[in-house]
Parts: sequence; C-alpha cells; structure tokens
Amino acid sequence: MLNRKVSKVQLFFRNNFRRLETLFFIIKSLLSERHFIYLSAVLVAVSTAFAVIILKSFAHNVLRFANYIDSYLKLPYVNSIFPIVGILLTIFIVRKILNGKIEKGSSRILYAVAKKGGIIPRKQMYAQIITSSLTVGLGGSAGLESPITITGAAFGSNFAQKYKLSKKDRILLLACGVAAGIAAAFNAPIAGVLFAIEVVLTDVSITAFIPIMISAATGAIVSTIVLNEEVLLSFKQQHDFDYHNIPYYILLGILGGFISVYHARKFQKVEGYFARLKKGDYQKGLYGALPLAALIFLSPTLFGEGYESIKVLANSHPEDLLNNTLLEGFKDNAWILLAFAGATMLLKVFAAGLTLSSGGNGGNFAPSLFVGSYLGFFVAKLLHMVGLAKDLPVSSFTIVGMAGLLSGLFHAPLTAIFLIGEITGGYNLMVPLMIVSSISFAVSKQFEIHSMDVKHLADKGQVFTGDKDKNILSSIDLLAMIDTDGKTIPTTHKPDDVINLLSTTKQSIFAVVDEKNRLIGIIDFNIIRHIAFSPFKIKYSKLEELMKPNVETVSIEDSVEMIMDKFETSETNYLPILKDNRYYGIIFKATILENYRRRLQEMVIE
Repeated sequence: MLNRKVSKVQLFFRNNFRRLETLFFIIKSLLSERHFIYLSAVLVAVSTAFAVIILKSFAHNVLRFANYIDSYLKLPYVNSIFPIVGILLTIFIVRKILNGKIEKGSSRILYAVAKKGGIIPRKQMYAQIITSSLTVGLGGSAGLESPITITGAAFGSNFAQKYKLSKKDRILLLACGVAAGIAAAFNAPIAGVLFAIEVVLTDVSITAFIPIMISAATGAIVSTIVLNEEVLLSFKQQHDFDYHNIPYYILLGILGGFISVYHARKFQKVEGYFARLKKGDYQKGLYGALPLAALIFLSPTLFGEGYESIKVLANSHPEDLLNNTLLEGFKDNAWILLAFAGATMLLKVFAAGLTLSSGGNGGNFAPSLFVGSYLGFFVAKLLHMVGLAKDLPVSSFTIVGMAGLLSGLFHAPLTAIFLIGEITGGYNLMVPLMIVSSISFAVSKQFEIHSMDVKHLADKGQVFTGDKDKNILSSIDLLAMIDTDGKTIPTTHKPDDVINLLSTTKQSIFAVVDEKNRLIGIIDFNIIRHIAFSPFKIKYSKLEELMKPNVETVSIEDSVEMIMDKFETSETNYLPILKDNRYYGIIFKATILENYRRRLQEMVIE
C-alpha cells in the first residue's frame, strides 16, 4: 500500500514536471532568443537561491543545536563528535547514492567551461546539496559557497542542455547560476556578478552582463525574502576610514598575501597526503575526522563555516571567542586571546584540509574569510598592545582582512572588494579594501601564478594549455554535433521491422535500445547489407544477429579531445553518446573534423 502511494506521488510530480517542460518549450518558441535567456536567468537564479536557503538553514540550525547541547545539557565539547558523523555520512551517501564519486571544488566549473563546453553532470544539481549539508552542517571545517556555486552552475548547464541552447548560452547560464549562488549566500549581488566574470568567465562580452546581473539580483532577492538575516554573514555597525592608518593596511595586505600562500600550500600538502593514503573510504574518513575532532576540541571556532566567530571578532567583545574552550578562564587576558586567535588562524588550513581530503564535501571560500578575519584582528590587536598604534579600529581590520585572504587565495580582488563592501552595508572602507586586496593579490601572485582552485588544473594542462589542437578541440560545441534526431529500434522489433525502417528513411545507423532507453547494440546498414537484400536471410534471422553488441561508447560529459582519442583507438567512424548511462545520440568523426576545420579557419581570420 505504501509503495502504491509513493508511486502515485512520483507519477503526480513526473506528470506536472513534464507539463512544465512542455510549457517552457512553448514559451521558448514564442520568445526571441535573447528574451528566453533573460527568463532562463531568472529561473536558474530562483532554483539556485532555494538550494542556498536549504544549505544555509541546515548548517545554521545544526550549529544552534550544538550550542544548545553545550549550554543547557552541560556536555562540553560534544560538537567535536558531529564532524566525525558528518564526514562518515557523506562518504556513505557518495558510495551508496552517487556511485562512489563526486566532483568537489569550484575548479570543476572551470574545467567544465574549458574542456566540456559548459556541460556539468545532472547529479551535481542535488549531490552538492546533500553532501555539503552533511559535512559542513555537522561541523566540518569548510564552506558552503563552493558547493553552492557548483549547484548553481549545474542548474544553468542542465537547463541549457534541456532546451538545446548553444554552447555560448550554456556557459552563460552556467555563469548565471554561479552569480546567483554567491549573491544569495551573502546577499551581495554585485559580488556575485564580479565572481562569475572574474573567476568563471575570463573572456566575457558586454551582452553577457545583463543575464548575469538578472540572476545575481534574483538570487539576492529570494535569499533576502526567505532567509533569516542572522544566517547570513553581515555587519551592521558603521566603519570609518582614517587615512593615518594606511601604513597599517599596507602591512595587512602584505601579510595577507603571505598567509594566502601558506594556506594554499599547506592545504595542497594535506590533500596530497590523503590522495596517497592507501586506505578504504571509511578508514580514510576516520583518519581525517579524528584529528579534526581534536582540533575542534581545542578551538571550537573551527566548527563549521565559522561565520559566527567572525561576527564575535568584529564586535566589541572578542573575548567571547574563548567561550567553551580550555582557556575560558583567561578571557580577561588579552595576550592569551591574541595567541588563541593567531593559533586558530594557522590551524584553520589543517582543519579544512582534513575535512575535504578525508571524504567530506565543501570549499575554501568560507575558510578564506575566516582566516582573513582572524589575521586582521591579530594584526590590529598586536599593534595596539605593543603600543605602535593605540587607536586602530580592530573591527575594521577584522573585516578588511577577509578581503585580503579572499583576493590572495582566489586571485579575485574585485570580488573581494565588493563582497566585503556589500556585507558591511556600505563602502566606507572602500579605500582600505582596495589597498589590502590589491597588495595581497600582488604578493600571492608573485609566489603562486595560479589561484588555489586553478593550480592543480593548470598543472595537468586542463585549463591553460599551449597545445593548439587541444585548444581548438576544447572550443568546439559537443552538443551541437550530436545527432539526436535519429530513430532508434526497440528490442521488441523483428528483422522485418528493421528492413521497413531502412526503406523509409535515409538513416543507415540505428541504436537498439531497451524499454529504459539503455543501449543494447548498433545496427549498421553497411554491415548487414548482404542480409538486408536477401528476403530468405531476413526471414530466418534474429534481431541480435543484425546488430553489433558491446560497441564502444562515449559520455556526453567527455571532452571532444577524449572522444577523438576514442575514435582513434576504436577505429570507427561513429560513436554512440550516453547521458546518465542512457542512449542520447550518435556523433560522427567526420562532423568533428569538419567543425575543427571551420574553427581553424575562423582563428586564422581572427
């Protein structure tokens, strides 16, 4: 009875979803291409904003629950246990539901743009929400912004694929999803636009600004309406700029650059260690979760995103940072507080590295803001305590420090400047934000050519390459070359049905599929010609005898370069394309070569 009710519910949603899809196809036919892109930007932004709301609300409520247990049930440091549970649950979900694999980090967006024409797997629309909510929501020391941007990019990419938009529009909607995610996560639409343009779309036209701005504004509006303000990272107090403090902001920018390099390199070392670790998934999870639990025991502010502790540092009672720690009895000792803040700042990279490398899911966006705020607090407080600068505004340095680390780690100074400007509710700190962000970026760039997210892709030649053939192949739109209009043959057909189909169409290659549209084999008329022209052989043949089973296939997620390699190894002129392990269409080698020749001519003309 229960299964029957579930199936009715599934049928109800499936039918309504199909009606909605049909409606959008009709709308697409009525609107101009540009207007449909504007509508798509809004729909992608709304979907992304609700994903943000789910993630942020879950993480915030788990944090409140942990604090409740600590405060009322008198079970100190119980929040050290939650991250272990979160990482192990994440591993379980990845193994049992996501086929043992999940792509982490916003670098996957850059890879999709550079190598896959903006195609992102459909499962990324829900995989990131589930896994990161468990990891970060239960205290993993990472951020939700990276999963949010991947989710938004997946919404945009798959929407474009569904409505058969061009590669250019597909990448544009991908960027719209990214912009909406950042805008909704921080209620910072300008930062969302700049992040999409500065990090994702390094080559952008003026016409792309409008859809991205529409998405960012929509994401921010939905987030503002639905999310409780305390869930977001925001600061309401006014911050004034005193030009006498410029030398100290310059110092903060320099230190921000060096700490960015420190954070990036230490994270890569932790990541490399776990990549080499020959252990099972759950063992590897415990290898990371147990040291993480110890770090959170020593410094509870490492729990989760850490945005609450940033707010504590920026207010007038930073000593509250020592609450629920072994040093709680030393809250009145400024030097103890300073040492604790400095140690926590340096340990954050290990907490984030353990969380993400051992099997958890999240990103480094929030950790960069966390470390930056602690650095700003540490610098201002230290200068004050040693008597070099008595009147430094500690809260302003705490906030500006966030821009320094964000700029240094992600090589995105404009995003850093406007993000911090927006979450502080004004631009009174615009000058110090510009000073600190630019200097931190310059210092970091001197030691690390590529940003933290891009470095490992660049090392593999997956984003930046001097190979001309690879560049041309990666610029070709895969979806535009796939033949999806060809007729397929169900397994219930008989040889006579195949011959009738051959006589009524110019098509010579047919995919044989089962009732779930899974590929069973290929019927190639050029191979069965001797059978097709013999009524006797047709009469006494079976469908299985006409088709080639176990044919080579490629995935819609594969790059054009990978598909060309498959053509060379398989020595065939066509390959079936699969999407989500189901038949999607056929691609011909001649089509790719023709597109290659045309793209090469365009490059010569340019």
